[in-house]
Amino acid sequence: MKVRLAPSILSADPISLLQAVRLVEGLGADLIHVDIMDGHFVPNLTFGPGLVSALKKHTGLPIEVHLMVDDPSWAVPLFLKAGADWVSFHVEASPHVQAILQQVKDAGKKAGLAVNPGTSLLLLNEILPELDFVLIMCVNPGWGSQAFLPRCRDKVQRMSRWLKAQNLDIPLAVDGGVKADNAEELVRDGADMLVVGSAIFNSPDPGEAFLKIKQAAERGLKS
Repeated sequence: MKVRLAPSILSADPISLLQAVRLVEGLGADLIHVDIMDGHFVPNLTFGPGLVSALKKHTGLPIEVHLMVDDPSWAVPLFLKAGADWVSFHVEASPHVQAILQQVKDAGKKAGLAVNPGTSLLLLNEILPELDFVLIMCVNPGWGSQAFLPRCRDKVQRMSRWLKAQNLDIPLAVDGGVKADNAEELVRDGADMLVVGSAIFNSPDPGEAFLKIKQAAERGLKS
């Protein structure tokens, strides 16, 4: 067993995105996490499918697209066509969750659901067996560099227990405020995929920061 590390390029220097991707790829990242924000579901605007398409030409890592958009059904085909390998969207964003998940699965890609800090995990209960991964937000989405919300640890623990109780061997990802100081405990709580942005790319030495988080995650597996 290992913990997947998915660096989020939201916090990277936009002028040097390719260098950022190559850095973490060389250090052992497992995926590249791309945050897509529409200015409606969340107040920020970020990337489009063109960036995903460009990244696919320059990295062999899977591209994980996190859709923070209203009614994700319009966005899913665009990002699948662009080359997204993993696609998550928010359970709060659409009443047609199963249909959108099926769009992703029909393309042969991994489909996941994200849940905000203030949203009950019960909304995922009926759909869990159809998911390829779960993404628990530990900040309110929309901006990078936010502080981790400590109460989310309980949420990670509960979701880990639910997955084990249903014998579902799917990644449990944590996104928001993840850093070297909490990576170990999050892995102990049950996370097996860590999305990390500002803790890497806002660091004076991004490479060293990545390695410290990786080491902390490995300690979590051993403890």
